[in-house]
Amino acid sequence: MHIVVNGANRGIGLEFCRQARQRGHRVTALCRNSSEELETLQVDVVEGVEVTSPPPLEQVREIDWLILNAGIWADESLENFNFETLKEQFEVNSLGPMRMFFALCHGLHRGSKIGIISSLMGSVAENSSGGRYGYRASKAALNCMGVSLAHDLKSEGIPVALFHPGYVATDMTSFKGTISPKESVEGLFSLMEKLELESSGTFWNYRGEVVPW
Repeated sequence: MHIVVNGANRGIGLEFCRQARQRGHRVTALCRNSSEELETLQVDVVEGVEVTSPPPLEQVREIDWLILNAGIWADESLENFNFETLKEQFEVNSLGPMRMFFALCHGLHRGSKIGIISSLMGSVAENSSGGRYGYRASKAALNCMGVSLAHDLKSEGIPVALFHPGYVATDMTSFKGTISPKESVEGLFSLMEKLELESSGTFWNYRGEVVPW
């Protein structure tokens, strides 16, 4: 099986590449810049991939799983509101995955699967603390587009899942998360294996529980 992962040089993306290789799958790792950890995994690395303006990726073909992962976050509050960081997060977190989909859709086929790394903070129902306007809104927008993608690709035989990976200890969280990348990706990998057209467009956490919108 050929698994393509973007944002693959660290964190969840790196761990997805690692676990895919441990299972014997072929992996193409897309990233802006590679890392020492990624280079040890014996994967095909494609550098220079920025989700706000991805290059032509015609060489990436026969994709079985596409994992759309790259993201950023900022911590806006009413007292520290910043329209520029909001726009940056929409560019990366909302529009970035769709840009990557269009850059890679030529490699998808009936039976391919798409996993989109979203966040619990994109759930309006689960917002009990406010703040973080850009991250919450950009992930909610991503969820909306992911569900539309699931509907639009159903006739092509390609299911789409949206995932909350948990509060993962990575660079993005300054390693303050409550679970490891290994634990998160083990759950996500299992969910990808079980993903079918009948469950396409569902929002799950890494434990397999449905997340409310």
